Amino acid sequence: MFVPAALLAAVTPLVVKLQLADLRRTGQVVGRLSGIGTLGGITATLLTGFVLVAALRSTVILLALAISLGLVGIGLGWYLRRQEPTELPGPARTRAALAILGLVGAGLTTVAPNPCDIETAYHCARVTADPSRPSGRTLLLNSAQHSYVDLSDPKHLEYAYTKWIGAVADVAAPAGQRLDALHLGGGGFTVPRYLTATRPGTDNVVFEIDGGLVELGERELGVRPGPELRAVVGDARMLVTGEPADSRDLVVGDAFGHLVVPWHLATREMAAEIRRVTRPGGVYVQNVIDYPPLRFIRAELATVAAEFTHVALIAPPEALAEQQGANFLIVGSDAPLPLDAIRARLVEVDPKVSLLSGAELTDFVGAAMVLTDDYAPVDQLLATA
Repeated sequence: MFVPAALLAAVTPLVVKLQLADLRRTGQVVGRLSGIGTLGGITATLLTGFVLVAALRSTVILLALAISLGLVGIGLGWYLRRQEPTELPGPARTRAALAILGLVGAGLTTVAPNPCDIETAYHCARVTADPSRPSGRTLLLNSAQHSYVDLSDPKHLEYAYTKWIGAVADVAAPAGQRLDALHLGGGGFTVPRYLTATRPGTDNVVFEIDGGLVELGERELGVRPGPELRAVVGDARMLVTGEPADSRDLVVGDAFGHLVVPWHLATREMAAEIRRVTRPGGVYVQNVIDYPPLRFIRAELATVAAEFTHVALIAPPEALAEQQGANFLIVGSDAPLPLDAIRARLVEVDPKVSLLSGAELTDFVGAAMVLTDDYAPVDQLLATA
């Protein structure tokens, strides 16, 4: 059909204006929907992270979410059916059946076996018995072995790094001599129980961020709060600032988020607080886990050495050769370390372990960075690639 050019020229602007108006309306609707979705996502994240996770177990949260979504879907389906009372097509019936099946599956999770003895705000925690040692108990956090205690013999140290801590403590204060000890991280409370057993009257203060672990320790790991053991629930970085200066003979750093030292406990500012609390002749020991190429342990050694005058490192020789990941124990003090005595004690508890100090340690650390509150890329340093 022939359309006169003049008519086409007159109509085209009107059509374009109508299309632009439709696009604007569409854009406004999409924008509103996007804004509502973003606001809902932010609100849900904050509510879940700061309220629900702290108040409820994650399984309860997930089940409640599944039920809520199911009820909303059923309600919406009922409303649409009332608007258009027609038979649901096959695909819609299939989706409805799947939704009901999902709700049934979510309901079954409430009776499914729980892998946790307790689900805290930070961990799925479980205690298992050692089949080869009737009184032995292993604490697992998120399925990873974290601590080992012997309910009948608190002097028993199972894991290598706890033996190293015990060796340093044995040299710093001979058996029977009480200590004022501060523990950054409680876990299974293995070291506090050891110090109490070997040095009656020792004052152990434990900063543990996870109150659920303290409760689990009291219930299943032989933790007995009292004059010789006080557990304070909270972040060690915040709590250590309230400790008096020169008040502790031994400070044990053994805090982990899964297998990683939290970055704010690994900085020079934190080391300065620990040095402030440690008596001039006292000792700081810090447990660190790292993997080849060992960038984090080198940086943490440089960080501790920036505050403490004398520093040494205890580690397996295979780990020092970058052949495997392992625990490393940093030892720091403002007084000269009794290295010969520590070596002799280590030979008794773990003959294969190495002790680095002096020039050897300097060569190992190299040009590693000092971690600070302004820059502590712990996750990047731990990356193996």
